[in-house]
Amino acid sequence: MQTLSKVDALREQVAEWRRAGDHIALVPTMGNLHDGHLSLIHMAKQHAERVVISIFVNPTQFGVGEDFENYPRTLERDKLKLKKAGPHLLFVPEVATMYPFGLDKATTVTVPVLSEELCGSFRPGHFDGVASVVSRLFGLVQPDVAVFGEKDYQQLLVIRRLAEDLNLAVKVLAAPTMREADGLAMSSRNQYLTEDERKIAPALHRVLKRTAAAVQSGSRDFAGLEAQGHGELAEAGFAPDYLAIRRAENLEAPDRDDDHLVVLAAARLGAARLIDNVLVEI
Repeated sequence: MQTLSKVDALREQVAEWRRAGDHIALVPTMGNLHDGHLSLIHMAKQHAERVVISIFVNPTQFGVGEDFENYPRTLERDKLKLKKAGPHLLFVPEVATMYPFGLDKATTVTVPVLSEELCGSFRPGHFDGVASVVSRLFGLVQPDVAVFGEKDYQQLLVIRRLAEDLNLAVKVLAAPTMREADGLAMSSRNQYLTEDERKIAPALHRVLKRTAAAVQSGSRDFAGLEAQGHGELAEAGFAPDYLAIRRAENLEAPDRDDDHLVVLAAARLGAARLIDNVLVEI
């Protein structure tokens, strides 16, 4: 596995692979890797001869008072995990590499509507930062495919819309959410949880599953189910941002006849903000 941090070296390597006829997959991350990240690499290897993983803690997707300064940076440990996972190239750019004109003068990419609801309403500007940094990575690597996890479901849809709207020659693939044995979705932020909070955390997935099961069984009182789930999370010890039932393809409010839905939630538990979702096929 090569480790590169400079644009010219990255482009030279990508060009060499292209000349050899290889397809390229990209797995963007912010590091502090866990098995969920490694599953993205495994999927990428099924779709391309060459896999690039990036590790970059992107400042533009963190809001005021969020955990940018404290976000865990574990590059040496991540490299050990990557040796086993087998990507071909690790790209670890500096902030100045990704934003050469400075953060205050950087070009911003906005995906309207999809970026403004749910997590977007609680983290203003977050998805602008995500879309902007992913656009840069797409431009640098020019991948044939890019792999994102379904846990960040709204992010996945934002990136898909970005690629489709800008006619980018990249296929955005979704990898299933990896979970701990008790159902908690794997996340780099799980380490913020105290021992007691870690015991509570799996309730998020349980509430989502109960809500999804009610929808699957025929309930169409979406507002009532959302309110009930929100209350269950609060009773379990969370501070919920939202629990919502939406159309899976675009996160719009569902109609009674919709048959492809997703139940999503974001909730704070101590210092951690946890997100999760369950898809519903009727």
